[in-house]
Amino acid sequence: MTTSVTNQDALQLVVAVHRLIRSLRQSAPVRRLQPTQLLVLAELAAQGPMRIGEIAVRALCSQPTATTVVTGLESGGLVRREADPADGRATIVELTGAGRETILSLAHGEAELLSERISRLSEEERGHLRSATPLLRRLAEPKAR
Repeated sequence: MTTSVTNQDALQLVVAVHRLIRSLRQSAPVRRLQPTQLLVLAELAAQGPMRIGEIAVRALCSQPTATTVVTGLESGGLVRREADPADGRATIVELTGAGRETILSLAHGEAELLSERISRLSEEERGHLRSATPLLRRLAEPKAR
C-alpha cells in the first residue's frame, strides 16, 4: 500500500516542528540566540572553522546575512575571525570557548526540556519518535536523499 504525502501533510509537519523548536527555545533558561546565530554556532561546532561563504551555504542564508550574523557573534565573543592559512587574503571564522559553552548550554537545556516532554509520551509513542529521528535528520539536510 502506497501512502502519498500531501502538501497539507507537509505543512502540518513544518508547523509542528516550528512550534516545538519555538516552545523549547522560549522555555530554556539559558542565553537566547536568534535562529541563524544558533545555526552558525552549531555548524562551527560540528564542522570546525570555515569561511563566511561556507557558513552562508550551511546556514541556508545569504552571504551578507552570514556576515552580519558573524559580526554579532564576534562582538559577543562567541566566534573570532582569523586569517585563512590557505589564503592570507581570506578569513575563517572559528568558535571561541565561550561560543562552544553557549552552544552546549543551549543544546543541553533544550534537550532536557524535550526529554521531560518525551517522558510523558507512551512507550509506543517514544518508539515512533526514536524511529522518526533519523528521518528528520535526513530531511534537515539541504539536499535530502
